[in-house]
Amino acid sequence: QVQLVESGGGLVQAGGSLGLSCAASGRSFSNYRMGWFRQAPGKEREFVAAINWTGGSTSYSDSVKGRFTISRDNAKNMVYLQMNSLKAEDTAVYYCAARLINSEYRYWGQGTQVTVSS
Repeated sequence: QVQLVESGGGLVQAGGSLGLSCAASGRSFSNYRMGWFRQAPGKEREFVAAINWTGGSTSYSDSVKGRFTISRDNAKNMVYLQMNSLKAEDTAVYYCAARLINSEYRYWGQGTQVTVSS
């Protein structure tokens, strides 16, 4: 089992940058594939980015590809999401999530609010 705590959200102007962090506690963090999701008001939660256990493979939604970068540091039990060229439509609560291979995302953080002003 793993516990996740996000941080780094806040208010930023359109075109700016923001970095999110996700601290994981529990055993065998490096066994987990990690992802970032977001949920805007009145919308369903959507996938943003994911990273495999080594950090060597990443994937992104089309809406953030080229602007966001996911990374991880297994020695520190941390996952990061660097967000550049932010747009108003990136405003949402961002969640960190973890899953084991061949399973769904089972562990979720409490979320951190990102607000982009236009």
